[in-house]
Amino acid sequence: MKRSRRRDALPQGTDLPVLLPMAAHLARSAAIERAAGVPMLRLRAAHGMALLVLFAVGCGIAEAQGQPSQPSILTTILKWTPLLLRGFVFNLAISVLAMALGTVAGLFLGFAQISLLPPVKKGAWLATHFFRNAPWLVLLFYCMFLLPFQITVFGVTIPLPDWIKATFGLSLPVMANVSEILRGAVQSIPTTQWESAASLAFTRRQTMWMIILPQCIKRMLPPWMNLYAILTMATVLVSIVGVSEMMTLTRQALSAENRPGLLLAFYSYVLFWFFIYCYPIARWTVRLEARYAVNI
Repeated sequence: MKRSRRRDALPQGTDLPVLLPMAAHLARSAAIERAAGVPMLRLRAAHGMALLVLFAVGCGIAEAQGQPSQPSILTTILKWTPLLLRGFVFNLAISVLAMALGTVAGLFLGFAQISLLPPVKKGAWLATHFFRNAPWLVLLFYCMFLLPFQITVFGVTIPLPDWIKATFGLSLPVMANVSEILRGAVQSIPTTQWESAASLAFTRRQTMWMIILPQCIKRMLPPWMNLYAILTMATVLVSIVGVSEMMTLTRQALSAENRPGLLLAFYSYVLFWFFIYCYPIARWTVRLEARYAVNI
């Protein structure tokens, strides 16, 4: 009887109150992602533990399939670790360079998106959504086959190796996403900021550089860092177009060992390296997102 009275005492229209905090959190996360223009990367420590379990399983399978005369799996992996480390550093170099190029180009494209000139605004919108929705691998192939192998500037021939063309291909979707991040950050600023600046006789350029952009930096930083983490993990795509990076070197190591059982152990090992690098970035992004949260 007491339980039934308590149920009857609940206000009408209140369904599953326990789920409301989680629903509000999910709705807020979705709103932040829509405003930022990029999906947020949610890495947790449990993901790392799962990768360690996968690596242990791969090592166990390889040991079971190996011959007694063959070296152990850990010995084999440690033997190839310096080579894989060199490839991993190359992946990071590509990600940093592609992020720098894409950020600079994306800022210009983002400013064009909020331009008052309709042709500039529409053209920037079209370029942003084209490169943002185009598959990254397709853009890589376009850059690899359409860009020349060398260019001549003032009589000086400058070669364009494959990794430079691949870096340029990765910078194109970064440019589009940074453009969308900037547009979302500027539009998230209350219109009262623009009105107050106009009442003080600020020009549009002064308002943008002195009032709006300083407030946008904090809002742009978390999605920008999240985009870099996504880009870092996407650098393995350049192995498909012939760039010798960590994934390519892993395939070469597996081919040299000629042991099919090493497949799971090696690839889970490589994946764990990327997790170790991207996990702090993802957690720092979550902290900055909570610190600089705004009501959307």
